Amino acid sequence: MLYWLTLLSDGGDAFNLFRYITFRAGGAFLTALIFGFLFGRPLIAVLRKRQGKGQPIRDDGPESHFAKAGTPTMGGLLIVGALVTSTALWARLDNPFVWIVLGVTLSFAAIGFADDYAKVSKGNHKGVPGKVRLALGFLIAGVATYAAMYVHGLNDLDLAVRVENYEPLAGRLALPVFKDVLLNLGMFFIPFGMIVIVGAANSVNLTDGLDGLAIMPVMIAAGTLGVIAYAVGRVDFTEYLDVHYVPGTGEILIFCAGLFGGGLGFLWYNAPPAAVFMGDTGSLALGGALGAIAVSTKHEIVLAIVGGLFVVEALSVIIQVLYFKRTGKRVFLMAPIHHHYEKKGWAESTIVIRFWIISLILAMIGLATLKVR
Repeated sequence: MLYWLTLLSDGGDAFNLFRYITFRAGGAFLTALIFGFLFGRPLIAVLRKRQGKGQPIRDDGPESHFAKAGTPTMGGLLIVGALVTSTALWARLDNPFVWIVLGVTLSFAAIGFADDYAKVSKGNHKGVPGKVRLALGFLIAGVATYAAMYVHGLNDLDLAVRVENYEPLAGRLALPVFKDVLLNLGMFFIPFGMIVIVGAANSVNLTDGLDGLAIMPVMIAAGTLGVIAYAVGRVDFTEYLDVHYVPGTGEILIFCAGLFGGGLGFLWYNAPPAAVFMGDTGSLALGGALGAIAVSTKHEIVLAIVGGLFVVEALSVIIQVLYFKRTGKRVFLMAPIHHHYEKKGWAESTIVIRFWIISLILAMIGLATLKVR
């Protein structure tokens, strides 16, 4: 919205600053951060009053979690509110990628909100049936992936002249390191993109089991994807890095900056001991956002590296379930894997900080793929 102040610029005044994505990204970060600090306490007070007993605690969970009884959930509303406000203010609203990512975020937030509401109102951990959640998630992801493919096919015809070795990106899968390779999946790219978005949403959801555990890796992944989005949205950067140019993705950096700022604002209240949980409202929304960004920027495989922690958390659950059904035994003391380490006697803060460190390392590896070939 504030971008249109550039119409008042003569090219040499303060209004000209709003042309620059990096300036607006800084504004989005600060806006989201201030939003979190301003509305965090009032929101927690409302949630605590409305929810009474707070988020239901699983009877079969780690014993240490019973002390968290009464903590309100749906704190993801704070992050999503900060993210939407900052993006609406600072991003170019005529950019289709902004609306694709925002649409996925809000839609998955709605699914998560319905699930959290069902849990709180019933007083147990059973919310919206898993099959219903998955069906809705795949429907949303399918629409978003189709929209991204359509936008990828709208590139200017003269790009083949302006960008060396330019190839159309609609329906194609780019591979990190092997930068000359573009796999043409055609319409099969839609189910692939659906799996990426839904998988990311549910992986973050599984990771959200300890105070502060999910939000920092999400922020790290968002920051990394934001840098990638900015880089692949600039012709000069893509020529230097020898990666595929994806016009228009630079605006996603503003969304990512808002997510980072909103995440910091939420972490202020979610730091151990948490005053509020993000709930499925936040975890599904943020995971879906990461998946949508990856599909938009053609960095789906890099997301699996940057968000490797989420992948491990999801795999630990899949392995545990399949192995138990086959043998009647467990691979882990408890899944997801962060609960395994709780059962082994690790302190919650130790698990959280070490997982943060792992996320940061994986983010650096993901960024390195921009240059390595």
